[in-house]
Amino acid sequence: MGLVAGLPVGALMQLQGMLEDPGGAARVLVYATLIGAAIGVVITQRAHGLAEAASGGALLGLLGWMLFSLTVDPLLHGTVPTWSVTAAATAYRSLIGDVLQGSLAGAALFWFRSRRRPAAPAPTAPPPVRVVIVGGGFGGVTAARRFERLALRRIPVDVTVISNSNFLLFTPMLAEVASSALEPAHISTPVRTAAAHTRFRHGAVADVDTDARAVRVDDEWVPYDHLVLAVGSVPRFLDLPGVQDNALTMKDLGDATRLREHVIELLERTDHLEPDPGERRRLLTFVVAGGGFAGTETVAELFDLVYGVLHLYPGIGPDEPRFVLVHSRDHILPELSPALGDYARDRLEARGIEFRLGARVGSASPHGVELDDGTRISTATFVWTAGNGPSPFVARLGGEHARNGALVTDATFRVVGLDRVWAIGDCAQIPDTDSGGAPFPPTAQHALRQGKVVAENIAAVLAGREPAAFRFRTIGVLVALGHRTAAAEIRGTRFSGFAAWLLWRGIYLAKLPGTEKRLRVLSDWLLDLVFPRDIVVTTATREPAGHPVDGNVR
Repeated sequence: MGLVAGLPVGALMQLQGMLEDPGGAARVLVYATLIGAAIGVVITQRAHGLAEAASGGALLGLLGWMLFSLTVDPLLHGTVPTWSVTAAATAYRSLIGDVLQGSLAGAALFWFRSRRRPAAPAPTAPPPVRVVIVGGGFGGVTAARRFERLALRRIPVDVTVISNSNFLLFTPMLAEVASSALEPAHISTPVRTAAAHTRFRHGAVADVDTDARAVRVDDEWVPYDHLVLAVGSVPRFLDLPGVQDNALTMKDLGDATRLREHVIELLERTDHLEPDPGERRRLLTFVVAGGGFAGTETVAELFDLVYGVLHLYPGIGPDEPRFVLVHSRDHILPELSPALGDYARDRLEARGIEFRLGARVGSASPHGVELDDGTRISTATFVWTAGNGPSPFVARLGGEHARNGALVTDATFRVVGLDRVWAIGDCAQIPDTDSGGAPFPPTAQHALRQGKVVAENIAAVLAGREPAAFRFRTIGVLVALGHRTAAAEIRGTRFSGFAAWLLWRGIYLAKLPGTEKRLRVLSDWLLDLVFPRDIVVTTATREPAGHPVDGNVR
C-alpha cells in the first residue's frame, strides 16, 4: 500500500517540479514502499478508525522525512547532516509529499484490511444486576451511595431505593425540632440528592415475593436479583392499655412537629383560658416515658422550649410547668457509664425535672398515665420513647426471626432462610462475631457502616468472592441535656458540661449530609443564641380530652 500511495504522490511531485534529480522518482518509490511497510506494522494494528489510521500515517511520514530527507539523503550526496533550520527549509517540499504519502498509505491500508476482515462484533455487556433497597434511612441511603462508587469500578449494578418518605432524616437532632430550636426541613435531605445517581421510588412496599424475587409497590411488581432490607424500627407500646391511643412518639419529623405544636397550644390555652387550678396543673405537666437517649433529650428540650418562651405567656407562673421522666431502671442513660448517667440526672434534677426511676407506665388515658406502682400522674402531654421494635413489614417475610421480630442474619447480613435477601439496621439482628455473637446495637453509626459493607458484600458475591463479616466497635455515644450541656463518652474518654455540648454539636454538624444542611442548622443554632424560639402553630393538633377549643380561637 505504500507503493500504491507513493505512485500518485510521486507523479504529483514530478508534475510540480519538486523532483529535479533524475533518480528522485525511484528514491520516492523505494521510500514509499518502506514507509508503507512501517505503516502496515504500526498503524493498522492499533488504529480503530479511518481518521486515526490516516493521522498515524501522516505522523510516520513526518518521521520518515526527518530520517531520509534530513539524514540519509545528505549522506547519499556526500554531506554531513546538520538538522538545521536551513536544511529543513531546503527539504520542505519533500515534507509535503512525505506527509501526504503517509496519510494516503494509512487510509488505504485501513480500508483494505477492513474490507478483507469483517469487523468483530462489539462485545455485549452483561445485563446489570438489579439491586432493590427498601428503606431510605441511614443504612439504605449509605448502601445506595456505596453502590454508586462501586459502579465507577465497572461493577454492573442497577440500584433502586424504595421508601415511603422521600427524605433522609438525621434523627439525632429530632428533639431539637420538637423544642423549636431547629427547622424540620434543615435536618432532612431528599433521597434523590443524597444518592443522586440511584433510581428512587417513593412509596411503601406492600408485599415481597422471595420466590419470584420481586417487591410490590403501588400494585406494581419491581423485580430484583438482590434485596436489601433497611426499613428501620417503629414504636412498640407493649400492649399497655391506652398507651398507643394517648401517647405522642418521637420517631420522625411529623412526631417532632406535632409535639412542638401540641405543647405551644397548651401554653396558649393555659395562659388565659383555663381558670381551674387542677386542670392547669394537668395541662402544664409533661411526662416522658423512657430514660434512654431519646427520652432524656426529649424531656430536656421540652424544658428548654417551655421556659424559653414562658416570658411570652404572662398568665403562666414560672413554678407551674412540671416535667417528669419515667424510667424502668434505677439510673438513666444505661448506654453511658454510671458516672455520666448520674451526672445527667443531677443536672436535669437541678433544673426541676422529676424522675420516677424503677417504675413503668402501666396504662394511659386522655387525662394522664398510671404507673405500675399505682401512682397516677395527671397530664395532657405523654411522650412514649420506652420501646422500639422492627418495622411490622419484616414480620410478613419468611426466614428466621428473633424474639423481637427482627430478621436474623449471618455476620455478612444475609437473612437466614432466604435467598439473595440481606438486612441491615434496626430491622435486623446481626451477630457480632467479636463479642460471642451478641447482636449489634441499633444505632446510626452502626447503620451507616452496615450500609457500606452490605454493598461491598453484594459486589463480592457478583465477583465470585465470599462476603466479609461485619466488624465494628462503637466509637462513642453523646447525649444532649439541654441548657448548653451534654454528656459524651468517646473511646473511653468522658466529657460533660459545656465542652461535651460543643463536642455534640460539632460532631453531629459534621455528619449532616450536605454543606447546605450544615449551614442551615448552624444558622438556626446561632439565631437560637439571641432570639426566642418560634411559637407559631401552623397545623391543627389534637385537643386535650374534655376541653374543645373554639374555632375562632384556633
